[in-house]
Amino acid sequence: MTTADRLTSEIEARRDDLVALCQSLVRIPTVNPPGLNYREICDLLDQRLSGSGFQTELIRATGAPGDSDSQPRWNIVARREGRHPGPCVHFNSHIDVVEPGHGWTTDPFGAELRDGRVYGRGTCDMKGGLAASIIAAEAFIAACPDFAGAVEISGTADEESGGYGGVAYLAEQGRFSPGRVDHVIIPEPLNKDRICLGHRGVWWAEIETKGEIAHGSMPFLGDCAVRHMGAVIAEMETSLFPALAEKRTDMPVVPEGARQSTLNINSIHGGAAEPEEGYTGLPAPCVPDRCRMVIDRRFLIEEDIAEVQAEIRAVMERVRKGRSGLDYEITELFRVLPSMTDADAPVVTAVDRAIAQVFGRPATHVVSPGTYDQKHIDRIGKLKNCIAYGPGILDLAHKPDEYVGVEDMVQSARVMALALADLLGAD
Repeated sequence: MTTADRLTSEIEARRDDLVALCQSLVRIPTVNPPGLNYREICDLLDQRLSGSGFQTELIRATGAPGDSDSQPRWNIVARREGRHPGPCVHFNSHIDVVEPGHGWTTDPFGAELRDGRVYGRGTCDMKGGLAASIIAAEAFIAACPDFAGAVEISGTADEESGGYGGVAYLAEQGRFSPGRVDHVIIPEPLNKDRICLGHRGVWWAEIETKGEIAHGSMPFLGDCAVRHMGAVIAEMETSLFPALAEKRTDMPVVPEGARQSTLNINSIHGGAAEPEEGYTGLPAPCVPDRCRMVIDRRFLIEEDIAEVQAEIRAVMERVRKGRSGLDYEITELFRVLPSMTDADAPVVTAVDRAIAQVFGRPATHVVSPGTYDQKHIDRIGKLKNCIAYGPGILDLAHKPDEYVGVEDMVQSARVMALALADLLGAD
């Protein structure tokens, strides 16, 4: 029996266990924000992985953004050493999920199995991938007990809010440094026959326009900051949005619309604050003297962050020249540079071969429109040999009735196990 046959047999024998593990993970509502039940899910993973012979560590990201005594940012790192020295393959999955939202026809945390799918918040993004990586590792160890090197599995906090209490913290502690870890696979839901090499860049900023408060019956005595912001949006529509649509990338970003530069107006707040719940009176008649807008600019590997920032400043200066009294501030909130692993990197070629073996066709290489935790492994950990690969359909992430297919998890686990055998030199 070949190694591939042994791995397939071991994974098929664990099919029901794979489904049950996915369901157990989904039934712990690790909603972020605020960051609920991180310790509970780490304890579940600790019990599972230590029972499979892994050495486990529970690590709190003390002092990281979001960490507090009421909502501690817990992570787990598990390591299984082989019988001989060799490289380390690390599977990293985030344990947090976004809020369920409305529109569900199933219990978001019920993990219902129906028609070959497990439904629930986080099934696709990305507890199905976490479960598949655990099954793949356990099957590989059973089928290839004489392997060289090490297998690591981590469950990390806060990816949905930037990853600073999870992968970023661990990277700062040296957990993803070359020499400790050689290959990283992040089981994000990019479809089971695709390898994600990286992501576009992101720059979040807050733009504030300033005016002067006055009585609403005499707006000519004040200066309306909301009108100033309206002029900013109009200028963006006229000059910036068309210019961004002309910028195209050679990165294989999916979907097609994301192969251009994009800008999203994330929020606008101007004038009086929203009244407290239960308040039934009218607002005060005031000219708003402040208006704030948060923008989400996604940029390409061909663009420089300074160019991205200069475009926004140019918009604001054009508006200021045409409007008397306009004053403004731009505050950076968040930045991530684009990241893309080379297509011939060892982890890419190993997963390429595994996908071809499982599906009988070449893998598709893609780049994510949004960022994920590869950004921290690349920039902080200085480890370039990192990809995202896992089960699930990207379009289902954060949607009502999110699900992951059982067969997708099984097939992805086969790919992961074959990649382990390739990278760790199993016979």
